[in-house]
Amino acid sequence: MRELSILIPTFNDVCFELVSQLQRQAEALDISYEIIVADDGSTDSSCIATNRQINQLPHCRLTERKENTGRAVIRNFLANEAQYELLLFIDSDMKLCHTDYLSQYLACGEHPIVDGGVVINKTRKNNLRSLYEKAAEQQHTADKRRESPYRDFHTANFMIRRTLMLAHPFDNRFRHYGYEDVLFGKEMEQQGIAIHHIDNPLSFEIFESNADFLSKSEEGLRTLYLFREELRGYNRLLELADRLPHAPFRLWHRLFASFERRQLTGKRPSLTVFQLYRLGYFFSLYS
Repeated sequence: MRELSILIPTFNDVCFELVSQLQRQAEALDISYEIIVADDGSTDSSCIATNRQINQLPHCRLTERKENTGRAVIRNFLANEAQYELLLFIDSDMKLCHTDYLSQYLACGEHPIVDGGVVINKTRKNNLRSLYEKAAEQQHTADKRRESPYRDFHTANFMIRRTLMLAHPFDNRFRHYGYEDVLFGKEMEQQGIAIHHIDNPLSFEIFESNADFLSKSEEGLRTLYLFREELRGYNRLLELADRLPHAPFRLWHRLFASFERRQLTGKRPSLTVFQLYRLGYFFSLYS
């Protein structure tokens, strides 16, 4: 009988419905399974209360951790908690969009790592994250990801063998948002471990506020800067940083950052302004 551990890290997200749908799909298959949700120190009491209902579902459990340890540590924790060899990692803000989602992954069980991808089924014109993800969607199709299988590996929706992940865990130094998946992809390429990309997406439909996304983007850029030497060759922004002069962008950012922030956190955020803001913010970190 096939066996599968479905692992969901969460932080201030309600994921009870996602777990319920996954549990129903798993029940319809001839498999042994478990669904483990690890709460990484959530602060939203309503989210915590709702997610505690997960413990009432067969083969499902919620583990609550007091401290927020970050995206790398929580995934390593889940891998250690799992009992089966196939681990399916799902971000808690994802939505199922296919009734055969689990069976598609199980059909790829011979591969060491399988990335299913993400689609954007709902967009909001006044939401910066929604606009940004929709604009990038065509770069994350299975065909595009296969062109750069290691650079375009993402952790929102992937399956991996437990023995492999225990041997090559995510880097626990990544305590803040961003880029732990990029470094993991680099390590897999260096180790000669193939990443298989398939068209088995989850839908990304929960978007934070413009102000929260801008702050998260800044946090990710600081992470990128901190690990820039290790991530060089695996990130397009670092390639731009190596080619473009920094001084004009730093000056632009110093002069116009406050205006850009008002525009980006307003009702009509512009992706062009967002890209300029990201360049200016990132290049300013070098000064």
